[in-house]
Amino acid sequence: MNTLTVAAATPVTAVNRDYRLADNLEAVRGQVFLTGTQALVRLPLMQAALDRAAGLNTGGFISGYRGSPLGAYDQQLWKVKPVLDANRIRFLPAVNEELGATAVLGSQQVERDEDRTVDGVFAIWYGKGPGVDRAGDALRHGNAYGASPHGGVLAVIGDDHGCVSSSMPHQSDFTLQAWSLPVLNPASVAE
Repeated sequence: MNTLTVAAATPVTAVNRDYRLADNLEAVRGQVFLTGTQALVRLPLMQAALDRAAGLNTGGFISGYRGSPLGAYDQQLWKVKPVLDANRIRFLPAVNEELGATAVLGSQQVERDEDRTVDGVFAIWYGKGPGVDRAGDALRHGNAYGASPHGGVLAVIGDDHGCVSSSMPHQSDFTLQAWSLPVLNPASVAE
């Protein structure tokens, strides 16, 4: 199955013995088991399906820095490249967070192109704390510019509070708030 179709959730009352590992991307009913990284892979596929159901001809774009605490995200995206391609979602890893954020900002200007082939582009940018600092200009200006009428951007920040892969600890939510970017900070699996 190369495309995801959105359907109403079906309550699960018993164990699904037919569950397959691929269901983390393909299941449209019942309970889906996935990791946080798999949820980030599934999210643009769900957006593509919702847009198709609404009669929109959209594309997706994902960019960010591979060295972030979300480092396994790019590996999962490459694994499902045929599924992304079938859903018109392009993954383009960046050399640094700033270039990725700038590319995502550009994806929201599609309506200005007379030769465009899509109604809009939904995008995901990902990076870590020091990358938020580096990409600040693009993130702040992108927020001020706004999203395409049939697009939108989700910035996923993997802060490295313990300096496991960074030179300094980071907490980006205050910086993002100062730039007037909306912040969602889930504290549990349910959130």
